[in-house]
Amino acid sequence: MIVRATRRDVLRYGSAAATAALLPAPSIAQAWPAKPIRIICGYPAGGLTDTFARAYGEAISQKTGQPVFVENKAGASGAIAAEQVKSAAPDGYTLMWTISTTMIMNKALFKKLPYDPDKDFVPISWMDAGHLPTIVNKNVPAKNLKEFADYARNNKTSLGTYGAGSYSHCAVEGMNRSLGLKMEAVHYRGEAPMWIDVASGAVQGGSGSVAAATSVLQTGAGRPIAVPTKVRMKKLPDVPTFLEQGVNDIAFQLQGGIMLVGPAGMPKDIVVKLSDMMVEAGKSERIQKILDTFGIDTAAQDHVFFERFMAEQGPQWIALVKSLNIEPQ
Repeated sequence: MIVRATRRDVLRYGSAAATAALLPAPSIAQAWPAKPIRIICGYPAGGLTDTFARAYGEAISQKTGQPVFVENKAGASGAIAAEQVKSAAPDGYTLMWTISTTMIMNKALFKKLPYDPDKDFVPISWMDAGHLPTIVNKNVPAKNLKEFADYARNNKTSLGTYGAGSYSHCAVEGMNRSLGLKMEAVHYRGEAPMWIDVASGAVQGGSGSVAAATSVLQTGAGRPIAVPTKVRMKKLPDVPTFLEQGVNDIAFQLQGGIMLVGPAGMPKDIVVKLSDMMVEAGKSERIQKILDTFGIDTAAQDHVFFERFMAEQGPQWIALVKSLNIEPQ
């Protein structure tokens, strides 16, 4: 169950933590979990990241018999949460639920970070952040990328993004490179205001999550013309991928992720236990329904997949973000 901590809980569990700290590492690992677990979520309550943190947290609680507290520490693209978790004891009782931006893109977006994404954390579980289709306003006479490119060559065209350096920003520049276009990227603070302007025609389109774009799609204010990654998404089976339409820019082949990590130095057997719990939870009916709501086709993967993802796609994401020529903050 997901519960809120009381002062009495803090005192009681703090005493237990002090006792556990005196035990040798193998004993701590074998006894885990002997007290509540905290998941620090680097993004606000109510959003996609928070929703999955609570759903998976509930599954871990049911499996272990221990309460799981989800705390939202939003801000600085996840850096506030990351700084807190990196300083926590590596005993499996403080974890972080975050996204690719925190663990990868921030390395290119900030001159200095209060944490080292590569050294301060251990990967536990990774799940796909979902397909992020490109959707154009209903008045744009295009049902596919070729028709959209023809339109953009003859009309001033702007595409919304939900933030500089985001996937949607990469998508605009990826289409410009691949299709020989000069579309303008218009940056918003999040998806909600972006989709409002796509629906009104203030911008000609944008890229983002199906869940956030639901009203645009259901009212017919916009239509999807392409989805990234190598396979079509279950939620929009009739919409071809960029690759199917001859656009093979790296921006449309990489995957964004939602990630569970712990402080560096966590015992390996705790990492494996949590990893296995996440994979099992991802098969549950509850989480499968949430995945469908958000248009996400892949549930939690294990720590081995996570490590491979970071090794293979991490450097490619960094190069892609740097190609946007954004001045690091």
